[in-house]
Amino acid sequence: MGVNPCGVVAFLAVLATGLFASRAEAHFQLIHTPEVNPSKPGDLPLGLIFWHPFENGHAMDMGPLLDLYAVHRGKKIDLKDSLEPMTFQGASNTAQAFRATLPVRRAGDYVLVAVPTPYLEPSEDLYIQQITKAYVNLSELPTDWADIQGLKTEIRPLNKPTNILAGSTFTGQVLSEGKPVAGAEIEVEFMAAEPLPGENKAGTPVAAPPPGGSVVALSDDQGYFTFGIPTAGFWGFAALGTGPDKEYEGKELSQDAVLWIRAHDFTNPTAE
Repeated sequence: MGVNPCGVVAFLAVLATGLFASRAEAHFQLIHTPEVNPSKPGDLPLGLIFWHPFENGHAMDMGPLLDLYAVHRGKKIDLKDSLEPMTFQGASNTAQAFRATLPVRRAGDYVLVAVPTPYLEPSEDLYIQQITKAYVNLSELPTDWADIQGLKTEIRPLNKPTNILAGSTFTGQVLSEGKPVAGAEIEVEFMAAEPLPGENKAGTPVAAPPPGGSVVALSDDQGYFTFGIPTAGFWGFAALGTGPDKEYEGKELSQDAVLWIRAHDFTNPTAE
């Protein structure tokens, strides 16, 4: 798939604190499963956590999920019946989270979508709702990963999100009600502390956030942005306030689009 050259030129991976109107902390909604490229069909565990995974920071209580589903070969698979509440243990606190199950039966992509209840951030007196997408693929068959899902706001991937190469780039397009968002502020997050499967807690961080605050990129006039992926692991992108809904229960609402990708190290088995 071709990449809009303006998006590449507009690569603005800015380490910023206060340069843009970013929130004080990088809140990130997770849809996490340890293996996004399973080797065989089966039921994959999902963890839904609202957290700061780069620094294994503060975890936030999640309210009821408004929607949770997967899209496979264009068909919607409702996952709400598999939801179970759990208590997630971060480094500094515990928080209400959820576990769920994704049934992987046929080859192809599974586009995971979570729509959480807006979260009230007391320190900023506003609500945050992060409409989140993540991806699983079985048998290397591409089917759905590049499709727009028709969400209020979303990031459309232009690179297959389950096998980005560390050291390469990732390009996405920020959309609001299907239309490109120019000048969107996108916070970038590395899942340095990955949740431990079956243990409801965070693992040991393998990296620390860089100095200067949140890593930030801006979209170009067609909504495209490109970010260089320096290391393997899970990377998240949150386009802040790009949704059409701006108020919830009488307070300001930041309706964000979140996308998670998985990067892998490149190895050459023929190299000496």
